[in-house]
Amino acid sequence: MRYARPFIVFAGLVAVWQVVVLAFDLPRFILPAPWLVAETLADRADILAAHALVTLTEIVLGLLFGTLLGAASALFMASFRTARTWLLPALVVSQAVPVFALAPVLVLWFGYGLAPKVAMATLIIYFPVTAAFHDGLRRTEPGWLDLARTMGATPGAVMRHVRLPAALPAFASGLRVAAAVAPIGAVVGEWVGTSGGLGYYMLKMNARAQTAAMFAALFVLALLAVILWFSLDAALRRLLPWQPENDPAHRREA
Repeated sequence: MRYARPFIVFAGLVAVWQVVVLAFDLPRFILPAPWLVAETLADRADILAAHALVTLTEIVLGLLFGTLLGAASALFMASFRTARTWLLPALVVSQAVPVFALAPVLVLWFGYGLAPKVAMATLIIYFPVTAAFHDGLRRTEPGWLDLARTMGATPGAVMRHVRLPAALPAFASGLRVAAAVAPIGAVVGEWVGTSGGLGYYMLKMNARAQTAAMFAALFVLALLAVILWFSLDAALRRLLPWQPENDPAHRREA
């Protein structure tokens, strides 16, 4: 039942979609029926796969760079109080700038290739990873820190053997959030300027009023995001076996 539940939810959403189309007699260019989207998806599978590969590359690279930069920034701020005083407000202010406003600037700086899309995904991923990891490093159990210092551990040893392992569950939570928002950066970058990717294909089909093709690309994008999130979640559960599961329902299913 645990594995069948997502398919049941998906089938329910498709059924509601079909009911809305029939009840309101919506034209195809407004909201195509699910069967029409499925037919378009099958007919253009090779084209959608090529664009999906471009978008997936942008997402994975953005997730990699955003995670590395975010983890390094969190460690730097946790190690040096002066750095935290200066960098943390700058991180918060950076989130006040709409991501759509940065996309044209990145295209201007890096051109129309892969770089601006990866940079956009990196910027979106950077903050949740940094914030979650830094919060985990700050909230280490005080008793553990006191015990390590009593035993003569140096600040570097405390960071490596106490604070860092204790902060890994929070870091994992930041990675899960990053995996969920990573497609946003890639698609926004593709909307501004590119010649490939699912975002570019959706914009192109929208301009041609081919709504079914646009929904097919949207479905592929959603599928990529779901697969990425669940794959990362499964990997993190294996890498952090000591992280407790406090949800009783999850324990019963396990």
